[in-house]
Amino acid sequence: MQNYRFPVLVICCFGLTASAFAANTGHLEKPVIVTATRTAQTADATLASVTVITRKDIERQQARSIQDLFRGVPGINVVNQGGPGKATFMQMRGTESDHVLVMIDNIKVGSATSGTTAFENIPIEQIDRIEIVRGPRSSLYGSEAIGGVIHIFTRKGDGAGFKQNFGFGGGSFGTLEGSTGFSYGGKQGWFNMTASGIGTQGFNACTGSSTAGCFIDEPQPDRDGYRNVAGSARAGYRFLNGLEIDANFMQSAGKSQYDGSFSNKAVLMQQIIGGTARYSPLNFWRFSLIGGRSREDSDNFFGGTFRDRFNTVRDTISVLNDFTINPNHVLTIGMDYQKDHVRSSEAFTVNSRTNWGVFAQHQATIAKHDFQLSVRHDDNQQFGSRVTGGVGWGFPLTENVRLLANFGTAFKAPTFNELYFPFASNPNLRPEDSLSYEFGTRGKATWGDWSLNVYETYIDHLIAFDATSFSPVNIDKARIRGFEGIFSTQIKGWQFNTNLTLLDPENRSASLNRGNILPRRAEQSFRLDADRQFGQHYSLGAMLLVEGERFDDLTNTRKLDSYVKFDLRAEYIFNKHWRLQGRIENLFNERYETAAFFNQPGRNFFAMVRYQP
Repeated sequence: MQNYRFPVLVICCFGLTASAFAANTGHLEKPVIVTATRTAQTADATLASVTVITRKDIERQQARSIQDLFRGVPGINVVNQGGPGKATFMQMRGTESDHVLVMIDNIKVGSATSGTTAFENIPIEQIDRIEIVRGPRSSLYGSEAIGGVIHIFTRKGDGAGFKQNFGFGGGSFGTLEGSTGFSYGGKQGWFNMTASGIGTQGFNACTGSSTAGCFIDEPQPDRDGYRNVAGSARAGYRFLNGLEIDANFMQSAGKSQYDGSFSNKAVLMQQIIGGTARYSPLNFWRFSLIGGRSREDSDNFFGGTFRDRFNTVRDTISVLNDFTINPNHVLTIGMDYQKDHVRSSEAFTVNSRTNWGVFAQHQATIAKHDFQLSVRHDDNQQFGSRVTGGVGWGFPLTENVRLLANFGTAFKAPTFNELYFPFASNPNLRPEDSLSYEFGTRGKATWGDWSLNVYETYIDHLIAFDATSFSPVNIDKARIRGFEGIFSTQIKGWQFNTNLTLLDPENRSASLNRGNILPRRAEQSFRLDADRQFGQHYSLGAMLLVEGERFDDLTNTRKLDSYVKFDLRAEYIFNKHWRLQGRIENLFNERYETAAFFNQPGRNFFAMVRYQP
């Protein structure tokens, strides 16, 4: 890797943490995940690099948005354009923001026009857990999964009868938030319903101009607020013959103000509706049918004047067959269907397309060696056929240490904007292709859990905008190298969780930008969380986030400085149901940007009262 200009203190902290802590710590039960292989397995068993964020993690961290929750997560770089409700992009392992496949309750989401997901409009109070799988997964999911997969699961009733929850709070920037919900779980049936809302006056989103980042004729030093109302419902039933059905619905509607000359207000809506049926006709055969629809609507205004509309609908159907040949061999054969449809005020020359995909996966254990082999064929109405594959390997070096290796190819289909947007598109674009290698090790001991991974990704046919033709073209190449270190331990009652990411995202295009760093990627990221419970009533926590410098442009002439962000959180537990939470974010009022000229919040506070069953 290239020379990493990273604060020595950060690396020393990580090294000391990984080698010196020697306290007894209990290991929590590892969660069961489904995203890495599309079959259920424990996080310890998977061969992929996985992070699981639970509802307890969200509430312990007092996170108030997905961007808040994802900052410093291994392999993820967050780019936000001006605070709550503003455009937010996730770059995974140095790839582009549209190289991440996103699902909600097994339904693929995202805009067919832009190719990205409106993370800023996904309400965190609706979320039960998130599975993050790093590394290519096109051989299981098809297009977009070059950098990895983010799978969000909404709340679901458990098996403990009727429950209610409630939360209400407020804080800086005139912010008010609230949520309420109830659920039921029995031996055979379950359901959950949750509603939430947020309103904030915000702060000035951007200090740029028409030539500097925000596309505005002159600075607009106003507050750029955000409002959102959301609801979700999920229900399921398990019949006596073993048939299990599950239905889910989520809708999030918001209004966001921002700075711009063409438009400065957006009315946003996301909606996901889906269902799953699972049945085992024979002891060794499990059949799953998943179907649903996702919508992303964006109506844009300048003041009260309508400007444009981008509404996309995505229909998906998946059929999965899992055959357990014996305890050491599981074969999965599946089919995916996807249809994207665009409704816009702009005159797209093509407004719909379909994609069929078939895949097979073999998970095997042979003489202590674990293997995952997968292959997939996609047939797209616009660009034709694509074949991708993946190989994973794991071996227990000792009882508590495991070696891992992964190889995979992936691709990203061009978006409707890139292919068909009036006067600024190219219908002859080819899909972007990638090839990735990864080597790692993970382990656990009495003093903590840890994992180390190194990886290298090559991307061909990257789509970039050509100013001479005023259209996107396949011209760029990239080589991305990275390292991820994760460590957790407990010492004298304090729980420490530490992540370190080093990244070398190099532009390999045949242009003057060859050798430059790809835009908006922080080359170094370090996060340390510390939490402790004091008796039955008090808990304290802190988060230290350090991110290295980055460049905002391909020419590497506009540099964004490194920054250090420190948050404090506290909780008072009145009884087993009621608690008061408080948080101070950016305690030292650090000024920083993740995209040039777009402001990030300074020091602010937030407090919330919660009722839990």
